[in-house]
Amino acid sequence: MPLFAEVIVDVPTMQTDQPFTYIVPDELLDVIEVGMRVEVPFGDGNRHIQGFVTALSQTSTYEEKLKPIIRMLDLSPVLNQELLALADYMKETTYAFKITCLQTMLPSVMKAEYQKKIVLKDPSHPAKQQYFLESNEIDWQEAEEMGILRQLKKLREENIVELRYVVKKKNKVKKIRYVNSLLTPRNAAGIYQEIDNRAARQKQLVELLENNAHQPTAFFTKQGISTAVLKQGEKKGWLSFEEVEAYRDPHQGKVFNKTSALSLNNEQQQAVDKILAAEKKAKDEVFLLEGITGSGKTEIYLQSISTVLAAGKTAIMLVPEIALTPQMVERFKSRLGDAVAVLHSGLSQGERYDEWRKIERGEAQVVVGARSAIFAPLENIGIIIVDEEHESSYKQDEAPRYHARDLAIWRGKYHHCPVVLGSATPSLESRARAQKDIYHLLLLSKRADPAANLPSIEIVDLKKEYERKNMSNFSKELQTKIADRLEKKEQSVLMLNRRGYSSFVMCRDCGYVLPCPNCDISLTLHMDTKTMRCHYCGHEEGIPKHCPECGSNKIRYYGTGTQKVQEELQELFPSARILRMDVDTTRRKGAHERILQKFGAQEADILLGTQMIAKGLDYPNITLVGVLNADTALNLPDFRSNERTFQLLTQVAGRAGRAEKAGEVIIQSFNPDHHAIVLAQKQDYETFYKQEMFLRHQSGYSPYYFTVKITCSHQEEQVAAKKMFQIAQEVKTALSSDSIILGPTPASIARVKNRYQYQMIIKYKKEPALSQMLKKILDNSQKDQRKSLYVAIDNEPVNFI
Repeated sequence: MPLFAEVIVDVPTMQTDQPFTYIVPDELLDVIEVGMRVEVPFGDGNRHIQGFVTALSQTSTYEEKLKPIIRMLDLSPVLNQELLALADYMKETTYAFKITCLQTMLPSVMKAEYQKKIVLKDPSHPAKQQYFLESNEIDWQEAEEMGILRQLKKLREENIVELRYVVKKKNKVKKIRYVNSLLTPRNAAGIYQEIDNRAARQKQLVELLENNAHQPTAFFTKQGISTAVLKQGEKKGWLSFEEVEAYRDPHQGKVFNKTSALSLNNEQQQAVDKILAAEKKAKDEVFLLEGITGSGKTEIYLQSISTVLAAGKTAIMLVPEIALTPQMVERFKSRLGDAVAVLHSGLSQGERYDEWRKIERGEAQVVVGARSAIFAPLENIGIIIVDEEHESSYKQDEAPRYHARDLAIWRGKYHHCPVVLGSATPSLESRARAQKDIYHLLLLSKRADPAANLPSIEIVDLKKEYERKNMSNFSKELQTKIADRLEKKEQSVLMLNRRGYSSFVMCRDCGYVLPCPNCDISLTLHMDTKTMRCHYCGHEEGIPKHCPECGSNKIRYYGTGTQKVQEELQELFPSARILRMDVDTTRRKGAHERILQKFGAQEADILLGTQMIAKGLDYPNITLVGVLNADTALNLPDFRSNERTFQLLTQVAGRAGRAEKAGEVIIQSFNPDHHAIVLAQKQDYETFYKQEMFLRHQSGYSPYYFTVKITCSHQEEQVAAKKMFQIAQEVKTALSSDSIILGPTPASIARVKNRYQYQMIIKYKKEPALSQMLKKILDNSQKDQRKSLYVAIDNEPVNFI
């Protein structure tokens, strides 16, 4: 009986966003399964592409002759039934193609590459001797290098050769070569006697083989035995080689000292009890764990997961970014050992693939990682935790534009298990849901360490500093506090929310600011590379000595970046050991971890960085935190700017005084009376929540309204604007008068990577027809893509600028 496979093909367009039916050839009947990747012919048959098997059946409604699957790319399914169902949910809620959703779930190394090959149709043709000496096909690139493309094109027109697109797998399993000894003590002695005395290495090899039955080749090379000698041993029948699969371990050589559970205070214990009660009853409840900084949320996570593991289930622990991961991984590995696998973008492609395989094979029961770890192929999940749930990095800003928090809740429902959203400063949306009892609120009001108190926080008015002619980045108050900490041999953390050396370069004669040629934004000076760099498209150029506009040499640096602050800090405190942590100093693999390890080992006095240092640091010797300018996010044209400022200040302030030593925080600001700054000083989340909810209600924003952002982009501004206004007209006629439309308007940075961007925001409470209308807009935009006109839909955007 024939078997038919439904396959989602790797062609992300509206027309192909459906399963295609293929017949399963006889040789694959017993091995093919749903969730596997396959290579299939598509279009004219010469094009081979990757696809995912989403269903198998013995009947087909398709009348015409079906094409067969060419080959399987996997030995077992790479996506289980749950992840295939999750892709359907993502497709509907993120307005993305199903193939894009499926590929997002896999490590990037498992996304296929496509190779163009020129295939000889008739091997008896004279062209075989001329161009196809070794086989009947030649790689396109190879043909290009040999300069024979023109001749082959002519042969293609004569139907002698054909062009074929084939799938090339990138996921390679790492293998280590082992040596197996074939000697017994009895025959080893005889062989040893027969070897010529001049062949000392062969004698040494026999001795080693006698005592080492199974060792990697590296063991022998370390003893001075070369590969040539090992091959001689194989020829003589003394040994055999074996390729053994090995994992690339991102934590190789690192020792994790075993830790045991800490005793919990009453609030922590109540939280653990409620979470585990839901898990025991298989209830898909969502808990919002709102706890002040240092209240011991991580210990609650660890103890809840330990209980879930003891019951034979698995767990996912999401953290917002790599900067947070090293300490979190340290804690989880020390407590739970080899049960933990780590998934985040700081790993190499090979390491990420191997961690994924460990999970998929059931060799790891706990996954700790950033946003994409929500796709970990775990079975029987008992708990999902989203730490720092308010973080915007949980939202992906390219298709599929999913929010990891939403997918965590979906998977929690699928597995009937609790989902824990943890934060000292929950997002207003989550806190509002807790108030309506959609989520269960768990409050932690005191620090886990009874000896640790919340730090004292002081606000310094920078306007007054300027009046006193102090033009430094450091107020007199902050300078005094830093000097005091250096004397006491205590540590300080300083945060500036801007990387680079200066914000921009400007001519003092004509006011010219050096722009990026591709984006509507100024270039940033980077002293370490002696270049001007665009933080949007990556464009780099040299630092100008004269103004390109008027030729003046009065070109000056304005604004402040982390590099410049580091220089100023070193001048103020020459003996201080300063570490800088920003995107530039953490580009290299493992850089986050190295910087934090150094600081944790007290090899530095001051850690200066961007917002990546605001969360997750837990070092007992940090007694001073300084925020150099609290206003950087306040003035952004985004309704969430107050919330983000409050969250950031509360988080960074929480790094101080986490043990016996008292902590102090200095917040420098030009807006010392702003409610986000005043309430961060008091660490008063509840008042901030009430005040901000009132403002959101007045202005009609989330959580009182749902939002959708539509963006059009093109190389010509007029084309993008015209399309955006056309879409706006469609939207206005389809929606009720209760909905609010903002725009169309140019995006706040109107041009990025030489593409002009126009956007509009839809705010609505209930619009049943909206989803269908957005799909129609996407469908209609497909033909525009050929003209390089792109339409993007972002459901519940996190960033509006």
